[in-house]
Amino acid sequence: RGTQRPHVTQVRGRTAYAVRALITAIYPGTYDPVTNGHIEIITRAAGIFDRVVVGVVGSPHHKTPMFEVDERVEFLHQAIDDVPNVEIDVFKELVVEFARKWDAKVIVKGLRVVSDFEWEFQMNQLNRHLAPDIETVYVMASPQVSFVSSSGVKEIASFGGNVEELVPPAVAKRLRELFPDGRAGAPVSDQE
Repeated sequence: RGTQRPHVTQVRGRTAYAVRALITAIYPGTYDPVTNGHIEIITRAAGIFDRVVVGVVGSPHHKTPMFEVDERVEFLHQAIDDVPNVEIDVFKELVVEFARKWDAKVIVKGLRVVSDFEWEFQMNQLNRHLAPDIETVYVMASPQVSFVSSSGVKEIASFGGNVEELVPPAVAKRLRELFPDGRAGAPVSDQE
């Protein structure tokens, strides 16, 4: 548990047989909160790469998180602790510097819709300018989670809507605690 690196066995440089280098990928984001879409991308990336480091942005500059970083990290631990080759770390530096810190050769990005690609394409070009040795790999979200976003989840929860199928259980529980009755102005269904 925690954000420390586990022991990684050293690979001998001179062997009578070929030894493949371990490939580490990072999957950066705010995870405010983590959704089932994030979990799907993490799990799929863990099936592709030897090690995946989920990088949690400590203090995002473009938005104020609903959840403190420690709570976001804990949500991730509860959701993915059973995936053996995934680690979680908090970062405050540039994404490419975070990748270098972990000796990662790949940045994983999940794509849900076309507008995600437009933003991620710009970010990829900036990252390639700063670190041409680090590749970005895009993983398309499955149709079951392609509509799920952290901001959408928070909006639904704030109006008292059920988000249990969109987020891990710990996140759903915490959102129910934060918004037990929804906020004023919540839409009322015809069945109420």
